[in-house]
Amino acid sequence: MIEIPSDLHKDLVPLVFLLGNWAGAGVHDFPGSEKCNFGQEVSFTHDGRDFLEYSSRTWVLDNDGNKVRPLETESGFWRIDADRKVEVTMVRDDGVVEIWYGDLAAKKPQIDLVTDAVARTAASGPYSGGKRLYGYVNSDLMWVGEKQTPEVELRPYMSAHLKKVVTPEDVERWARALPDDMPDDGIAFFK
Repeated sequence: MIEIPSDLHKDLVPLVFLLGNWAGAGVHDFPGSEKCNFGQEVSFTHDGRDFLEYSSRTWVLDNDGNKVRPLETESGFWRIDADRKVEVTMVRDDGVVEIWYGDLAAKKPQIDLVTDAVARTAASGPYSGGKRLYGYVNSDLMWVGEKQTPEVELRPYMSAHLKKVVTPEDVERWARALPDDMPDDGIAFFK
C-alpha cells in the first residue's frame, strides 16, 4: 500500500513509493572481491523538506542466511524536479562520495541513475563510476547496481529484492482507516 504522508513536500510525491523501511537479500559479485549473498536494510525518510533521506546497510550472509560481517554502508539525499529528473548525493563507508543523476520513468515507479561525479579518499579502493536501477515491482523494491574501476569495465555487481517492513504503528494506522461498516463475517468483504 502506498500512502502519501500529509507532511511530504509536494515535489517528492513522485518518489513516494520509496518511502519506508525495506529489508531483503541479494547477490554481490565483482572481480577482486568476494562473491556472496548479502542481507540489506534500506530506509527512505523525509522531514518535510524537498529531499528524501536515504540509508542502506548490507552484510555478508552465510549459507544458512546468518549475518557474517558488514559489507557496505551508504547514506544520502534524493531529490526530484518537475521534469522527473532525479538527483542523489551519496557517501559510502569505503571513502567514496558520489553525485548521481537520472530519470523517473514515465508511468511507472522506476528510476535509472548514473554517476556524474565521484570523489575518493586515499583509503578507498579503485572506483570510477556506476549505474543503478530501482523499481517498485508488486509492492517490493528491487534494485541492481553496476560499477566500474580503471581495471574493470562497467558491469553488474550488486542486486537485491527488498520487502516493506511493517511496524505495529503501520497496522494500527491502517486499522483506524478501515470503514466502520466492515462485514462481521469477513466473507461478505470479498463478494
